[in-house]
Amino acid sequence: MEIRTEKNRFVDAYGRTLMLRGVNLAGSSKVPYPHGATYVKEGFFDHRNVSFIGRPFPLEEAREHFQRLKTWGFTFLRFLITWEAVEHAGPGIYDEAYLEYLHEVLRIAAEFDIQVFIDPHQDVWSRFTGGDGAPGWTLEMVGFDLTRLHETGAAIVHAVHGDPFPRMIWPTNAHKLAAATMYALFFAGKDLAPLTTIEGESAQEFLQRHYIAAIRKVANTLKDLPNVVGFDTMNEPAKGYIGVKDLNHCCGRPRLGDFPTPLQAMVLASGLPQEVHIWDIDLRGNRPVGKRLLNPQGVRLWKEGFEDIWRQNGVWDIGADGKPRIIRPHHFYEKDGHILDFNQDYYRPFANRFAREIRKEMPDAIIFIETEPSSPAPRWEPDDAQNIVYAPHWYDGFTLILKEYNPWISVDFFSGKFVFGKKAIQRSFRQQLHRYVEEARERLNGCPVFIGEVGIPFDLSRKRAYRTGDYSAQIQAMDRSLRALEENLLSYTIWNYSPDNDHAHGDQWNDEDLSIFSRDDQKNPADIHSGGRALEAILRPYPIATAGEPISLAFDIRTKVLEFIFKPDPSLAAPTELYVPQYQYPRGFLVEAPHARIESIPEAQKVKVWVTQPLDTFRLRILPI
Repeated sequence: MEIRTEKNRFVDAYGRTLMLRGVNLAGSSKVPYPHGATYVKEGFFDHRNVSFIGRPFPLEEAREHFQRLKTWGFTFLRFLITWEAVEHAGPGIYDEAYLEYLHEVLRIAAEFDIQVFIDPHQDVWSRFTGGDGAPGWTLEMVGFDLTRLHETGAAIVHAVHGDPFPRMIWPTNAHKLAAATMYALFFAGKDLAPLTTIEGESAQEFLQRHYIAAIRKVANTLKDLPNVVGFDTMNEPAKGYIGVKDLNHCCGRPRLGDFPTPLQAMVLASGLPQEVHIWDIDLRGNRPVGKRLLNPQGVRLWKEGFEDIWRQNGVWDIGADGKPRIIRPHHFYEKDGHILDFNQDYYRPFANRFAREIRKEMPDAIIFIETEPSSPAPRWEPDDAQNIVYAPHWYDGFTLILKEYNPWISVDFFSGKFVFGKKAIQRSFRQQLHRYVEEARERLNGCPVFIGEVGIPFDLSRKRAYRTGDYSAQIQAMDRSLRALEENLLSYTIWNYSPDNDHAHGDQWNDEDLSIFSRDDQKNPADIHSGGRALEAILRPYPIATAGEPISLAFDIRTKVLEFIFKPDPSLAAPTELYVPQYQYPRGFLVEAPHARIESIPEAQKVKVWVTQPLDTFRLRILPI
């Protein structure tokens, strides 16, 4: 199936409006294979000698998983790779064996008519700063000693911290020294750290050049595969210290656990112990609950021959009284009187550079752009890259952070304010997602919107479902998120499908557990649905391709009734096609569609609809028998 963009729509070769459904494949692709899970300490720092061959799964398992995804109606995947997977051995040294493996995996996907776009994934910079993405050598080349990041409070790292790893604490790394510094260097090193160079060039140029070259190498490898339609620029690109107004105060949310201010973080890295606030989050909000002395042994983070990057660049220093002092309090906030805007000043030029380089290999590649979660899109100018898609992420924040589902309480993903009541929550979810549609129209020249990540944790209420087998809370939580997406007629990829998810360590990364499939739930391998989780909410009928303009879509998981209204386009000869999962209709279904010719194809789980009379709007319903 051809996928291209046309104004604010995805369309196929017939001009039909496409509604894309898929998953992120896979959460565990963030870590090496086979023993790279974040809780594993052995060999963790041997970062140049790793392999990602086997992520998302060994080749011999590929057809099993692609067949399952196809059966579940997921024919468009956000396919995860990492910069580390491609270039872990050193700058300019590419893992050719991994690239060959990657090509073969996606070639097999094409056998199932599964389309993909490549997501160069990162979270809080790298595995060594508590996330994933960049190779370890990127940190070493600017002076970080990877073995001391955790001890000096520059990052919280699962492999070093050990189990139990605190709930959803990893995002705090975006505001700790290591990741916040690397983001500032990568996006704005020329402005903010002009004295910091790597092999004779600015840290910004060195890092961006190598990152983009690595992903261009991937594009070169995959350019002969017609099912690879495009590339994301970078997963959740973060601003780090860019935009921080006052280095004496905490920045960013959520704040959990030990949370030094930026100045404290810089001082800690220089070997000076600091008493920092400990933060927590609950129904009373995100607040400090105590204090703790960090780095009591006075360990110095920087390698021999390196000094603190920000002290070197004149941001702070040690005064005559032996105490740290700020020299440039607004260093990250303004430059020459200009208030720094991360998305506009730094992400936008990077995204354009990325698009130009990728299109040297794949001229028609769709470029998916995104910003930090809950951060507005940049303003796109006429000379900026065309054929783009706005691909932000959205989550039910209350359920995600607290790992609890409450049908009566939620949180606005953007404002952080509580929302009470079932109807108010559904309305809030719908409005939050519509905000992205408005942003695309106002700031991105009306490009299509695609929700790159949406999902819920399955280890709710201290993994109660794993003990009881009752996934009703997960089903309800997933359903209200997916209903809000349908109300906005949005395409999406669910986070995520991890083939090696288990009940002990979830998606094998920082104890996240959002996979819609788990081997530990697979009681009958002969049943393609076995191992699926919350499928009652996830396997929803939907219009794959509409011969016209979709107007409204709603699916009720209790009654199994789908209602779809669209404005037919009489110039299109191809039918409207819908995915109708047998999982939801085991005894069959009825299609109510007056003034239409209907063809049902059970083996493909599809229904084709030809509107036979000129109509302004066409309504169809699918009901269980």
